[in-house]
Amino acid sequence: MAHFDTEYQRLEASYSDSPPGEENLLMHVPEGAKSQWHHIENLDLFFQRIYNLHQKNGFTCMLLGEIFELVQLLFVVGFTLFLANCVDYDILFANKFVNHTDSSKVTLPDAFLPVDVCSARIRDNAFVMFVLVISGVFWLHRLVKFLYNVCCYWEIRSFYTNALKMTMSELPYVTWQEVQARIVEIQKEHQICIHKKELTELDIYHRILRFKNYMVAMVNKSLLPVRFRPPFLGECVFYTRGLKYNFELIFFWGPGSLFENEWSLKPEYKRGGNRLELADKLASRILWIGIANLLLCPVILVWQILYAFFSYTEVIKREPGSLGARCWSLYGRCYLRHFNELDHELMSRLSKGYKASSKYMNCFLSPLLTVVAKNVAFFAGSLLAVLIALTIYDEDVLAVEHVLSSITLLGVCITICRSFIPDKHMVFCPEQLLRVILAHIHYMPDHWQGNAHRYETRDQFSQLFQYKAVFILEELISPVVTPFILIFCLRRKSLEIIDFFRNFTVEVIGVGDTCSFAQMDIRQHGHPAWMSEGKTEASIYQQAEDGKTELSLMHFAITNPQWQPPQETTHFISQLKERVQREATGAPADAHTLNSLSESEPRSLVANLLAGPSTLASVHFGRDSSLTNRAAVGMSDGASALRSLSPISSSLHLRGSLSAAHRAVGHTSAMSRPMAGSGTDARTVSSGSSAWEGQLTSLVLSEYASTEMSIHALYMHELHKQQSRGELSRHTWHRQESDDSSDSVPDDVRSDPNPHHRTLPRSHTFPTLVASPSAIPSSASAISTTTPGQEGAPLQSSSQRRYGGTTTDSLGAGGKVVRSARVPMGGWAEEGQAGLRHHDPVPEESSEDEMPPHIHKVT
Repeated sequence: MAHFDTEYQRLEASYSDSPPGEENLLMHVPEGAKSQWHHIENLDLFFQRIYNLHQKNGFTCMLLGEIFELVQLLFVVGFTLFLANCVDYDILFANKFVNHTDSSKVTLPDAFLPVDVCSARIRDNAFVMFVLVISGVFWLHRLVKFLYNVCCYWEIRSFYTNALKMTMSELPYVTWQEVQARIVEIQKEHQICIHKKELTELDIYHRILRFKNYMVAMVNKSLLPVRFRPPFLGECVFYTRGLKYNFELIFFWGPGSLFENEWSLKPEYKRGGNRLELADKLASRILWIGIANLLLCPVILVWQILYAFFSYTEVIKREPGSLGARCWSLYGRCYLRHFNELDHELMSRLSKGYKASSKYMNCFLSPLLTVVAKNVAFFAGSLLAVLIALTIYDEDVLAVEHVLSSITLLGVCITICRSFIPDKHMVFCPEQLLRVILAHIHYMPDHWQGNAHRYETRDQFSQLFQYKAVFILEELISPVVTPFILIFCLRRKSLEIIDFFRNFTVEVIGVGDTCSFAQMDIRQHGHPAWMSEGKTEASIYQQAEDGKTELSLMHFAITNPQWQPPQETTHFISQLKERVQREATGAPADAHTLNSLSESEPRSLVANLLAGPSTLASVHFGRDSSLTNRAAVGMSDGASALRSLSPISSSLHLRGSLSAAHRAVGHTSAMSRPMAGSGTDARTVSSGSSAWEGQLTSLVLSEYASTEMSIHALYMHELHKQQSRGELSRHTWHRQESDDSSDSVPDDVRSDPNPHHRTLPRSHTFPTLVASPSAIPSSASAISTTTPGQEGAPLQSSSQRRYGGTTTDSLGAGGKVVRSARVPMGGWAEEGQAGLRHHDPVPEESSEDEMPPHIHKVT
C-alpha cells in the first residue's frame, strides 16, 4: 500500500455528526440540575457495557457467566494436574493387583495416589510448577478484572433501571433499537455527552465499534497478513482468535499502542513528517510481542489443547458428525462485516445464510469419496450390528476386552461416512444457492457469479465458511504460527500500517478519532463501479473494495430508520431506494417520488418480492437484452430464494388464525413508515397489547428490514456486474477505434463485403482478441448502454481507468498506456470476463501502488 504525506488536520463539515450550528458546542448545566449520568468521561466503555449487558440478558446472567468462567479456569488447571500426577494408571488399567481385605472388587479410589505422594510429584516437576505459577497469575488477573467489572456493570444496571426505565427482567425481550432510542432521548435530559446537544445513532455505533471498524477496513484493504501460500496447500487464510488478539494488542490498547486512550490516536501518528521513525518503532514493538508469544507458546499451546479436549470431547461423543459441520470463519466474519454493524446484527445476517451455504458446499461432495463412504459404512455397520446383537443376547459380551471401544469407534466411523454421502433428493443448483447466499451475506467477489459450479469458487468460499474441525485445528496450532506471522509478516507492513492510520483517521466532534471509512461517506470513499460514479472524489487508494461503503451505508440506514444522514448521503439513499422500488413494482417514476420516498411505505417493495418474481422480470439494466435477461433471472432467483427462507409466513401461522396474521400485517403497515424514513422507531412499539404480540411484531419488522436490505444488496450487485461489463465493452470498443495500428489495416480487408473476413486490429495495450461479427454490434450497444443516473455520460479517454476489475490503466511515459494488476475483493484475484484475461496475483506488499489522495482530519 502506498503512502501519502499528509497532516492530520481539520475539515469543515462533511464528517460532522453535530446538528447545524452545534459543531463546537460545549454544554453547560447548572450544578443543581446535574444528574448522576452527566458528563460521562469514557463514553466508549460506557456504551460498550450498555450493549454487552443487553446482549448478555441482564446483570444476573452476566454475573453468573463471569463466575462460571473463573470456576472453569480453576477446574481445567486443577483437573489436569490431578490426572497427570495423582492417578495410578496401572491399577486403573488392571496391570497391577490390589490386596483387599473386605472385597475383591477394585474401586475407583484405589487408583488415586495418597495426598503426600501426589503433592511430592507436583513439587518435583519444574514444568508443572511453571504452569501453575502462570495459571495462578492469570487467574488472579481475571479475578481482579471480574470484581472491577461487577462494580462497573452494577452502575450500568442502575442506568438501565433509573435512566432508561427498564428492569432486568424485561431486558431479554427488548430490542437494541429500543435501548438505543431511549439513550438518544435521555441525552437531552442528562447530557451524558457534553460536547453535543443531541446524540445520533451513528455516534453510539462509532463508540461501540471504534476499533472493529478499523479492523474491517484493514481487512477490506488487504493490509493485514492473513493470506498465505504454504507448500502443497495452495492459497489459504489463517486468521485465529489468538492472532486477532495480538493485532488488537499492537494497534489499539496494549502498552505502546497507537492510541493514547479509547477515543484518541496519539498526536505523533497524526503527522506524516516522522513516519519512518514511527514505522521503525512499531516494527520493533511487533518484534518484541512476537518474541513474547514465542516464549509463552508452550503454556498457551497446552492450554489450547486442554480447553479443546474438555470442550469438544463430549460433543464429539454425543454427535460425531459435528466436526463435519461448518461454521463462519473468523476471517469470514470480518470480511463480510459492514462498517458500523454490531455483533448481533452480523450474526443474525450470517445465520440466515447458513442453511444455503451448507447446501452449496454439499453440492461439491466427491463422487469417489461417496462410493468409498457407502461401502465403508456398510462394512462398519455389519460389524456393529453383530456386536449389538451379541450384547442384547448376553450382556457379558461387554466385559470382553475392547468390545465397548469397538462399538464406539464403529459408530463414529459410520457417522463420519454418512457426512460424505449426499442426500438422494438434493438437486445440483449452485448458481441459485450462491445467489441466496449473496442475499444474506451481501459481499461476494465478481468472478464467483457465473462460476458457482467450479471448485475454485468452492475453495475460496470455504475460506469464509470452513469446517468446524478446521476451525479447531487452526486454533490449536495458532500459538505456534502466530509468533512467526508477527515477526516475519506483520513487521514488514509497519510503514503501511502507520500510513493507514494517519490517512484514514478523522476526528468527529463529540466522538473522537474514528476510522474515516466508518463515516460511510460516498464522496470520500465511494467506488464508481458501485453506483457512486459522479458522486465520489475518491482515488483508488481511498476507495473501499467490494462496494463496502455503499452497502454499509444502506445497511445502516435500513437498520436505523431514524438516522438523519448528510444531504449528499440522503440523496444517494433516496435515489437507490426509489430505483429499487420502481423496478420491483414495475411502476413508472413520477416527479415527486424522490421527495415522498421518506414518507412512503416499503411494503410494496417487500410485498412484491415475497409475492413472486414475476414483477421483477421487468427490471431493465440496459439495452443489451442478454444483460437484461440475466439481471431479471438473478433478481427472480433471489426473490424465490428469499421467499423460501423467510420465516415471516411461518411466524404468522403460529397464531393459528387468519385474524392474528391480519393484525400482524396491520402492525407492519402502521409502522412501516418509520422504517423508510423519519418518525418513531417501529421496533420501540413492541410493548403494545401483550408480550407475544410485541415479539411477533418485532420479528415481522426485523424480517422486513432484513428482506429490504437483501433486495438492495442483490440490486446493487446486479447493477455493479452490468456496469462492469459495460465498462469492459466501452473499453474494448474505444481501443479498437483509437488504436494507431488500425491505420495499417489493408484496404481490401476494410472493403471486403463479407463481414466474416474482417478482423479487429491488434493493440500493444490490449490482449489479442478475435471478435466475431456478432460481437461488434454487441460492443456498440454496450457503448450506448447507460445505467440509471449515467445518462449522457461521455466515453472515457484512452487513458481510461476501469474500476471494479483487476487491472488499472494509466498513462505512462511516452504516452503509452501502462496496465497494473490489482487484487480486488479483499485479496481474491479476478478471472476476467469471458476468459479474455488471466492476471497474475500481485504480492501483498507493492511499492508501486497508486498514490493515495489528500486525507484530512475532519470534524
